[in-house]
Amino acid sequence: MSVEKKQPPKQCCSNLKLFLVSMSFVYFAKAFQGSYMKSSVTQIERRFDIPSSLIGVIDGSFEIGNLLVIAFVSYFGAKLHRPRLIGAGCVIMAIGSFLTALPHFIQGLYKYETTISHVSQTNVTETILPCLDNGSHPLGDAPHSAETQAECEKVAGSSLWVYVFLGNMLRGIGETPVMPLGLSYLDDFAREENTALYIACIQTIGILGPMFGYMMGSFCAKLYVDIGSVELEAITINHKDSRWVGAWWLGFLVTGTVMILAGIPFWFLPRSMPKQGKSSDEKSDDVQKGEQDNFISTDNSSNTENTEMQDPVTMSALAKDFLPSLRRLFSDTLYLLIIFSGLVQVNGFIGMITFKPKYMEQTYGQSQSKAIFMIGIMNLPAVALGIITGGFVMKRFKLNVLGAAKISIATGFLSFALLLSQYFLHCGNSQVAGLTMSYQGAPEVSYEQQSLISQCNSACACSLKHWDPVCSNNGLTYASPCLAGCKSSTGVGKEMVFHNCTCVSEAGLPAMNHSVVLGQCQRKENCDYMFKIYMGVSVLGAFISACGATPGYIILLRSIRPDLKSLALGMQTLIVRTLGGIPPPIYFGALIDRTCLKWGVKRCGGRGACRLYNADNFRATFLGLIYSLYSLAFILAGVTYNRLAHRHKQQTLQEQAKDPGMGSNGKGSIAIIKCKEDMDRETTI
Repeated sequence: MSVEKKQPPKQCCSNLKLFLVSMSFVYFAKAFQGSYMKSSVTQIERRFDIPSSLIGVIDGSFEIGNLLVIAFVSYFGAKLHRPRLIGAGCVIMAIGSFLTALPHFIQGLYKYETTISHVSQTNVTETILPCLDNGSHPLGDAPHSAETQAECEKVAGSSLWVYVFLGNMLRGIGETPVMPLGLSYLDDFAREENTALYIACIQTIGILGPMFGYMMGSFCAKLYVDIGSVELEAITINHKDSRWVGAWWLGFLVTGTVMILAGIPFWFLPRSMPKQGKSSDEKSDDVQKGEQDNFISTDNSSNTENTEMQDPVTMSALAKDFLPSLRRLFSDTLYLLIIFSGLVQVNGFIGMITFKPKYMEQTYGQSQSKAIFMIGIMNLPAVALGIITGGFVMKRFKLNVLGAAKISIATGFLSFALLLSQYFLHCGNSQVAGLTMSYQGAPEVSYEQQSLISQCNSACACSLKHWDPVCSNNGLTYASPCLAGCKSSTGVGKEMVFHNCTCVSEAGLPAMNHSVVLGQCQRKENCDYMFKIYMGVSVLGAFISACGATPGYIILLRSIRPDLKSLALGMQTLIVRTLGGIPPPIYFGALIDRTCLKWGVKRCGGRGACRLYNADNFRATFLGLIYSLYSLAFILAGVTYNRLAHRHKQQTLQEQAKDPGMGSNGKGSIAIIKCKEDMDRETTI
């Protein structure tokens, strides 16, 4: 009696296309989450009244989270159920987003720095006398009361920013398995010629995440931080003011929810799947094997018990093999060159993308919301198009690893040339009396607070700490109504106007009257035109640079041994994100802080966030750092190409030596000996 062998049921999720779609969605979600964090750093800096160097530490906490677990996740994760590890990472990232938003719900309302007092019971703005002759200003430099000191723990500048630090670190821990395990899983079961296109598709879908992230950041930056809790009519500042704080917390709630949804499919994907292009019989065998090797078995309890008994032995064997594998990986000179080249380039990129909205705000006078929106709607689509273009070129012309290196170097050189031209696209400093201009209207940059005092306001007993800018119709901005020498005011809220300002008449610039209005003056007329040119150059440079992204991945994947692929990707992520993700925001921020002309003041005293930068020094510092790092990266890329060409030549000689037709004249043996000597020499180096 013949017994028909029962075929195992085919899982609906066991196919490469579903994994490709799931990876694309999770790349979108993590990019959406990460880009929103990048777009919110200035809002967080202002909300907690912290300097740029500290916001760099908070931003770098994401990479610290990666550092803690990535080496072990990359190596041991390759031996376990990779899709489910990715799903668990998504849950951790979602928790990190919710933790980041938590401080908003446990701290008090935002009290921005101003010389205009608010009556909380009536929500009506009191009219003040800006210049008090021979008296003391009510909001001068006197020490704060005990009641105000007691509130310091609940207002901006308190230690609640630690929650943001920890939440961002959790996001880094959760993101760890996505790239090394996801890409190695895809490369294991996809055709070799399709890998580049699949990676390009994932990255292209992923780049939609930053587009939505930056647009979300732009939208939230226009909403007041305490929306729904305060009377917006009583707020005397708008979203263009350097004291404005948007609803930064709202976006983290949205990104956390999206991340939970992105992780759901990975819990239903198999541990392994058939190699793309195999016959039906081979697929059936592979599926059955994959089901038997599943990380969590739900069909047979005895198999689970056996697996649990074997786990300690298996993990012990894996641990013993870890250090030898690590030694073999780092003995590869080409791999080290790829790591160092990418590390320096990522340093420049992370520093640039972290402070680019602030650069656009200070150099071209754009609001934070507009700067973030322009990056999301123009730069990021160009990056997406560049990534897919690079992947298409690789597939269309069937380029080998040497061809990929040529594309990577060429695109890097062209994008660097466009970046150099940005140094000459600027609008100069904002015209602020006592900081970038004298009170007589002559250009004069000063970092000393005493320069805010002039003969026209010397009798007003003004506070030098507060930043409450007003604009006169002669185009000159004053740090406060008092420092403008104003004697009276009319109106309430944003419509307040200050009159009889003695410093306006002293400026020597054409003015219709001696009144000023709240807010900083607009930049020069040609600044908007200069900003349009800057955006055009920036978009073109982003497209060209992104064309080399996919070839860069191919160089890494094709330059290492197959059994070390997951470990190599993981260590590359570990090193680049640790040394390329943590330090740049810190040292970029610290050097940018040195260009600050006017620091804000906290309610409890002490230095807060910067309100005004020396735009010329900001540009020189910011772009100078990027130029230095990209130049070094370009030199290392050239050395990497030479080493890659040398290895490619060795492999060609080895293939020729294996050809029997070459053995008649002895050239094959000579080639083999030469190749062995070269390989031994390279290993020794």
